[in-house]
Amino acid sequence: MSLFKDDFYSTRVSRRSQFGEKRGSRFSGGMRQGSMFRVALFSSLASSVFVLVLFLVFSGGNDEQPVSKPAITGTQTLVETSERIISASEKVRPAVVSIINMTNQAMAQQDDSADWTDEEYIPENASLGSGVIFKKEDDKAYIITNAHVIQDAAEVEAVLVNGERKAATIVGKDVVTDLAVLSVDAEGIDTVVEIGDSDKLRVGEMVIAIGNPLGFGDSLTQGIVSSTHRVIPVSLNQDGNYDWEQEVIQTDAAINAGNSGGALIDLNGKLVGINSMKVAEYGVEGIGFAIPIDDAMPILGTLLESGKISRPYIGVYSMDLALYLDNQNAASQDEENADQTDEGDLGVDEANPNVPKDVKDGIIVLEAVGPAKDAGLEFNDVIVALDGHPIKSTIDLRKYLYKSKKIGESLEVTYYRDGEKSTLTVQLAEKEDEE
Repeated sequence: MSLFKDDFYSTRVSRRSQFGEKRGSRFSGGMRQGSMFRVALFSSLASSVFVLVLFLVFSGGNDEQPVSKPAITGTQTLVETSERIISASEKVRPAVVSIINMTNQAMAQQDDSADWTDEEYIPENASLGSGVIFKKEDDKAYIITNAHVIQDAAEVEAVLVNGERKAATIVGKDVVTDLAVLSVDAEGIDTVVEIGDSDKLRVGEMVIAIGNPLGFGDSLTQGIVSSTHRVIPVSLNQDGNYDWEQEVIQTDAAINAGNSGGALIDLNGKLVGINSMKVAEYGVEGIGFAIPIDDAMPILGTLLESGKISRPYIGVYSMDLALYLDNQNAASQDEENADQTDEGDLGVDEANPNVPKDVKDGIIVLEAVGPAKDAGLEFNDVIVALDGHPIKSTIDLRKYLYKSKKIGESLEVTYYRDGEKSTLTVQLAEKEDEE
């Protein structure tokens, strides 16, 4: 069958016979047969050439046999990506441990009949987290985790990927950066994580989270880097009032309770972050955060050396003036709201700062201790500047102290007391422990 109409190349009677030629004539018959043969030959050749042209057009002139192609083109195919995830996780998993925090509360509430010799026994109120082995020296292995994972710890244990439990010692912790270092006996530990470069992460790059979510040890999730530098407010003492800011990596890799302190790695199997928190609100999915490893390593080095991070200390317990004013306005506008407001939770049950009406920002001194008390700061004073730099919130105060001042230096404090603006000098000290 050709692509042309049938009567062009058919063996039916030529149209010329329809116009009066003699059917018995040898000449006309010979001419008719020769013409028909030439037409048929030409038609066959033309058809063959046409089919060949079509084949070359649709095949792209490529003599290679057709092959199946992956859904993703480029240097990173589906198969390659899957294999890289598997290889990276196999490389790092032995270095990720589960952390069991036997809190003081958990230890106190245990029944006398508890079988403490059972290797699988975990106190009912123990808290669980994750950690990463990042250093091995002599007979000790050192583990990164979050400071909040070991909060209020009476005893700490690390559970290796093979299920072996090891008693852990707290080498040091820092509440501000939410980092801590533990040490365990290095016997049987052969894998130490390779440190990556978080500054080279790119938005959209694939990452893997490894840890102990919900007690499911040796668990992996994968996602992408949603943001390489996300600044989020945090409450250091978990009272609901934001008093610090952390710069973190945002990822949509699933991070759940127990993942804290675990590893965030790239597809090369290098540690790029320490999983620390997630947004746990109704309707929010896929927003988790990790401490960049480039920010963590200097802190970890200091914790290994001295067990703590020394920072200047002013000695004030405070709350933001703006928060206090918002609460007062809400209470005055709606008496019912005022009746339902738990002012004790805000720390303002007795606070009554006196500032000019145009002053809307600053921090209220709820209690002055140590250097601040020695310098003369009092309850209800409102700090508005340090060394002439405006201070609008507790976050501003901490950032200025930690980034601009050193232990032993003097600090000029501008404040309001009974509506009058004054200044005094505080001699900064070192706080023994960040509470």
